[in-house]
Amino acid sequence: MADDAIAAANAVLRDKGYGERDLAVHPGLRGRALLKGNKIVSPFSDDGELVLRVVRELVPAEAELGHRMLRPADLRAQL
Repeated sequence: MADDAIAAANAVLRDKGYGERDLAVHPGLRGRALLKGNKIVSPFSDDGELVLRVVRELVPAEAELGHRMLRPADLRAQL
């Protein structure tokens, strides 16, 4: 199930215009998923389904983000 959420999150990120080095979701330890890349200050780590929700609902399109960086604390505050 975590692998499905990771694949779905990466598909959403591609649709939003992100390249893998800029922002992607990777498997972590103990079934967690990591949102990391050049567009986020530090990795966002949580359950795969929650990371998928964050990607769908809170991560803006790459064009909207522009030169700004995502902050994990800001993403958590919006949940």
